Amino acid sequence: MGKEFGNLDTIRGVTFFRLSPFEQKAFGGMIKDGVPNMVRRFNGSVLRVAPFFIGTYMLIAWADEENWKLNRKNPKDFENDV
Repeated sequence: MGKEFGNLDTIRGVTFFRLSPFEQKAFGGMIKDGVPNMVRRFNGSVLRVAPFFIGTYMLIAWADEENWKLNRKNPKDFENDV
């Protein structure tokens, strides 16, 4: 019926190497070699990123509370209702 979807065109002079995701080790060597590097990279970037996250959280918390205050009904408007 024709070629498969991934092999519709032929490019001469180009070699493709493909490895199935089931043949790869997704976390290979992370526990043995990666933890110290991961900690070092986290410590190196946390002071650059954390203030923005904290500021954004504080801004959203303030905006939610202010929105709740502004949308609250005033009980004095309904004192004379029967």
